[in-house]
Amino acid sequence: MGRVTDAKELQADCANCFGLCCVALPFAASADFAVDKAAGKPCGNLQADFRCGIHTRLRERGFSGCTVFDCFGAGQKVSQVTFGGKDWRQAPDTARQMFDVFPVMRMLHELLRYVTEALALPSAAPVHGALRSARDELDRHTRSSPEALTGLDMAAVRHEVNESLVRASELVRAAVPGRRRNHRGADLIGARLRGADLRGASLRGALLIAADLRGADLRTADLIGADLRDADLRGADLTGAVFVTQSQINAARGDADTRLPPQLGRPAHW
Repeated sequence: MGRVTDAKELQADCANCFGLCCVALPFAASADFAVDKAAGKPCGNLQADFRCGIHTRLRERGFSGCTVFDCFGAGQKVSQVTFGGKDWRQAPDTARQMFDVFPVMRMLHELLRYVTEALALPSAAPVHGALRSARDELDRHTRSSPEALTGLDMAAVRHEVNESLVRASELVRAAVPGRRRNHRGADLIGARLRGADLRGASLRGALLIAADLRGADLRTADLIGADLRDADLRGADLTGAVFVTQSQINAARGDADTRLPPQLGRPAHW
């Protein structure tokens, strides 16, 4: 595999993964998952070839949570690089370690995805040097041994990288005239924000579950970590929004009038 910051390396390639998200991670019966599943236990829908037996029917079968999950390419990295293409069924003695490594690798790849985006933002040029250093260090971590990966202090890694990401966000949003709203970490579950002017707003980590954002102006807003499950984005404008991922968009509701950043696709279920 090439440099992890190549675009394709930060996209899930399920054909080269050992179904790690279907085994390593736990989920609880809810609106997102039809059943309970413990960490390390294969999902009942996982087939012998590591493919999902109901992939085309996940939403109708009650597994909408699976349709919005994104490993950011961590699955194939752990499967093919960290463990050299040897799967957990062939080598059951490595299974537990592989399952422990996967969520760590996912966090590293998610950070790399944000850093890569920030490096493509001309307004963030003053912190590109720091971002390049962060990218190289994260890339080095992703190529470490299983023992080194599970021993990483991810809270410290995330904190260090986040300083540069916050600064990049500030530089991008500074171009928006007037007062910019700060809703960082805010509880906006079910909030009535129809037609709201949220240009350049900080919505980092905000809970926007089922929020009414119809026709809202989210241009150049920072949406890193925002929970958009069932948020109504019909007619909303997310042009230039930073640090928004495909999985966030997949979890929301929208329509043909929702304007998205060019790197993101319109979900089929809209």
